[in-house]
Amino acid sequence: MKSHDEIWSEWQELVNMTPAELEKWLDTDRSGSVGDTRGQGESTGHKSGQRIIEIKRTKKADLSDEDWAHMGKVVGYVKRHLAQGGPAKDTEHSDWRYSLMNWGHDPLKS
Repeated sequence: MKSHDEIWSEWQELVNMTPAELEKWLDTDRSGSVGDTRGQGESTGHKSGQRIIEIKRTKKADLSDEDWAHMGKVVGYVKRHLAQGGPAKDTEHSDWRYSLMNWGHDPLKS
């Protein structure tokens, strides 16, 4: 199990969208068009994006155990998704990118 310091370091590196950017993204139709809904109306990634916004607006000292667990989940998801590699063409408009953005990472953002 990773320490809070390890999770924090990876979170800072991988979750590269600001709360405002993520909110704007989650309000788009494209955001809602990707991900597993498991029979629900909202995808797992979209729900995660909402939680990420809350976490990013929380001081590190005030993060709960549930926040840290979610941060670890986000880090794991983003790392696995990036390891798959993106599409050979049109990464900008790909479900791969859109899914990552739901989890707070825009692979086109430097």
